[in-house]
Amino acid sequence: MALQPLSSLVKQLGSQPIIFVGGKGGVGKTTAAAALASYYAAQKKKTLIISTDPAHSLGDVLNVALSNEKTAITPYLDAIELNPEIIVDAHFAQVERTISGYTNPDMMPKIREHLRLSKSAPGAQEAAMLESMCQHLVAAADTGYDHIVFDTAPTGHTLRLLVLPEMMGAWTDGLLAQQRRQAKLRSVATHLDASNHTDNKNDVPNPFAKHKPDRWEQAVTVLEKRKELFRQAGLLLHDRTKTAIVQVMTADVLPLAETKRAIEQLEETKLTPAAIIVNQLITPTQTDEFWRQRADRQQQLMGDIEQTFNNYPTYPIYLQQTDVRGIEALSALLT
Repeated sequence: MALQPLSSLVKQLGSQPIIFVGGKGGVGKTTAAAALASYYAAQKKKTLIISTDPAHSLGDVLNVALSNEKTAITPYLDAIELNPEIIVDAHFAQVERTISGYTNPDMMPKIREHLRLSKSAPGAQEAAMLESMCQHLVAAADTGYDHIVFDTAPTGHTLRLLVLPEMMGAWTDGLLAQQRRQAKLRSVATHLDASNHTDNKNDVPNPFAKHKPDRWEQAVTVLEKRKELFRQAGLLLHDRTKTAIVQVMTADVLPLAETKRAIEQLEETKLTPAAIIVNQLITPTQTDEFWRQRADRQQQLMGDIEQTFNNYPTYPIYLQQTDVRGIEALSALLT
């Protein structure tokens, strides 16, 4: 499929409210994501851009100081730069509150120490970031935004985030099943214990007695809420009418190989990309020998790119003379 004009890209994505922008590190994902968000905001479409990349470069590109909370940049553009440390702290604080609701208080010091060490465990940050991303995804979809653009971390991290909702949903199902089995066993044990300690064998349960809450109910409620959150996020991610995944790459050998692997993995999980952006292209007509050779090499690779990704619309962004920063410059990049 031949290269298409950028005007076709913004038109193609115009009907899809959720846009994920991913790709190899250093190929210009943040610039592309910010350009899309700035363009739609300039068209007076209410837009939210969220960065899940711990590198924190979205604020630099937009030329605005961002935080873990929503920042209004224009009347039509809001931005969030998710902070992994803040999210992990909040995530484990919630876990501690849940556990404290049904645990012997004498055990809490040891549990707090275990939770503190768990913050550094492999996958802890990803799990917390995933839940935060899903919360923003589901909440933003219900708050009237025309577009929600996710500026993601490099490829491997992004792929895990995109497939984790289903994995976490299955994991939560397993926990809930275990909780239900334990609840049945506790109910039987409690009934037998009460029967063994009854002075009058003719006593029958009082149907008007006040129900004593099960101490596990709070944990089950939390798990049910998480399961529903992941279910809603998974439905949104797999709905091609609502979610578009855009892969950004440059016309170089390594980005081509990584993008090919990433798209194969996305196709396996039924999360096929909507489009590919080839960034930092050099115009073919160059007088300088070095730049002419670079441009020729890119043109050779563009043939490979068009052949490899023949099923996907591909859009070019040419190398700019100056850094692209600020919403006006970013918006102009796509016009």
